[in-house]
Amino acid sequence: MSEILSQLMGGFATAATPLNLLWALAGCALGTAIGVLPGLGPAVTVAMLLPITGQVEPTASMIFFAGIYYGAMYGGSTTSILLNTPGETGTMVTALEGFKMAKNGRAGAALATAAIGSFVAGTIGTVLVTLFAPFLAEFAVRLGPPEYFCLMLLAFTTVSAVLGQSALRGLAALFLGISLGLVGIDQITAQVRYTGGVLEFMDGVEVVLVAVGLFAVTEALYNALYEGRSQSSMNRLTKVHMTRNEWRRSWPAWLRGTAIGFPFGTIPAGGTEIPTFLSYATERKLADPEAKQSFGTSGAIEGVAGPEAANNAAVTATLVPLLTLGIPTSVTAAILLSALQNYGINAGPQLFQTSSALVWALIASLYIGNVMLLVLNLPLVGLWVKLLKIPRPQLYAGILIFATVGVYGMRQSAFDLYLMLGIGLLGVLMRRFDFPAAPVIVGLILGPLAEAQMRNALSIGEGNWLVFVQRPMSLILLIVVVGVLVVPRLLARRQKRDLASA
Repeated sequence: MSEILSQLMGGFATAATPLNLLWALAGCALGTAIGVLPGLGPAVTVAMLLPITGQVEPTASMIFFAGIYYGAMYGGSTTSILLNTPGETGTMVTALEGFKMAKNGRAGAALATAAIGSFVAGTIGTVLVTLFAPFLAEFAVRLGPPEYFCLMLLAFTTVSAVLGQSALRGLAALFLGISLGLVGIDQITAQVRYTGGVLEFMDGVEVVLVAVGLFAVTEALYNALYEGRSQSSMNRLTKVHMTRNEWRRSWPAWLRGTAIGFPFGTIPAGGTEIPTFLSYATERKLADPEAKQSFGTSGAIEGVAGPEAANNAAVTATLVPLLTLGIPTSVTAAILLSALQNYGINAGPQLFQTSSALVWALIASLYIGNVMLLVLNLPLVGLWVKLLKIPRPQLYAGILIFATVGVYGMRQSAFDLYLMLGIGLLGVLMRRFDFPAAPVIVGLILGPLAEAQMRNALSIGEGNWLVFVQRPMSLILLIVVVGVLVVPRLLARRQKRDLASA
């Protein structure tokens, strides 16, 4: 414990340098702004800004990207409450009660409980990351290639099965990502494969390029093609504060939301949507009779406090598997992983030894960033609301310009721009037909790693596939993978049978 505290103090010393504080503030401010703007999110922004990794020192850029990530979760609640337009998928549930509170002249209380709940959950989540991440990393060092392959298989199946309208679409998107990841030169045999004779594919398909194309370009094109210039009307903003009764009703919801959100962030379950819905259902069930009547009518403050806390706790928890196992449990975490890879840093159990200063500075920056976000969100909420007045055409034109300059700056290749546009158009089709984008990025990053671990495991087992079931940990993981794929279908079939018999 004393060793963790001394390393954390070292992290604070690094994170509190004027330059790193400036990067943290820039990330938090940009993240809040991005969260406020409907349709945009941290994944799009981080993907768009990934090319800066070529010019900025690793610790500074990771602090910056982390600030964008959790800043967007704070900012997303503003549009959910005032406009009924979630800035982020994790704030969809906040809109259910927050917008009703705003319509009844209680927008200030809703914004206050969202901001303070985010701070409480983010801080508790960061403490848990500080305490548990090093121990998980020590445990992960003992895992061999069979266990790592099964872990990545679990990441593949959970991300594919949970996201999107159907598991089949999720798996199709995953295989597309894995296929892109296998393009280039084989890591082990050095054979060129799947390039189609195109020289630019020799080095493989850039994760940054795919992320920018699939998120930033797709977002701009999709809005231009399908969503047009629709604008929402805004509710009048009241003073941001809570009454004593609202404080009393909020703090248990913050704690329950944190307890629900943190475990979901640590497993590859597809983001913040599930814990926020679970938190909302829990608050609705546990509410006293008076509060129960306000759910869905005048707006219950617990319905904002709980989901917002669950949302932020889940986001903070994604750093645990990302740093200790090298496994992203959300789209933004996958793009953060590619940012680390741009620096030649491999996330995983060895990261706490090989890049200890970076990891502890990043964890320390979470504490600093949470305080910054509370200061940015409570007094300056009126400023963030003004961002909603930016016309959509200018906003998305700016995104396309940033994406083009960023991708061209990586290799100064016109081919990369054509490929980015092609992937952007593919992303529009995927979105139109409800194919999730996250599995593509997860497959692209983890596909080559999973292939290498599988081949290493088969080498250990001398070509015998039973090596994956002969080791207890890998066998347990395989059983969980089968459960993820089979159990939801069995439950759905049983539900259909019960409805038919009724």
